[in-house]
Amino acid sequence: MKNKFYLILPDIRSCHNVGAMFRTADAFGIDKLYLVGYTACPPKPQIDKVSLGAETWMPWEYRKDLKRLLVSLKKKGFYVVGLEKTNTSEQLSVISKQLTEKDIVLIVGNEVDGISEDILKMCDLVVHIPMYGKKESLNVSIAAGIVMYEISSSFRP
Repeated sequence: MKNKFYLILPDIRSCHNVGAMFRTADAFGIDKLYLVGYTACPPKPQIDKVSLGAETWMPWEYRKDLKRLLVSLKKKGFYVVGLEKTNTSEQLSVISKQLTEKDIVLIVGNEVDGISEDILKMCDLVVHIPMYGKKESLNVSIAAGIVMYEISSSFRP
């Protein structure tokens, strides 16, 4: 049986980012997206334009409360991965060693504030993408795509 892989988009401000993550999630075989808080939901022209139809076939669900969602997924055995640069986050490369037999849920942060401390404490693993240039961050949809690829390639054929 294949591992499940979900993506959580909490309080994503840009509809273009939401659309890009729908499209990228489809490309990497994500099983479901959770749109949480004030993240915009399809149908919405700005999402539809960027997702190029992925919003019509990708399974997704809206949830108001991120903590409740995480508690529910953890009870179902999901391993929660947060994407955030912190003092204790690990480089993305550790994922391939830790996730081969687990159902995974990836949480990406809000474009301005990232993932809150209380949510980071609920994560089983927090990873960051090593940065070698002057900037210390990427657009959330780009960063999510990099991590979706890394996770998918660690347990998908």
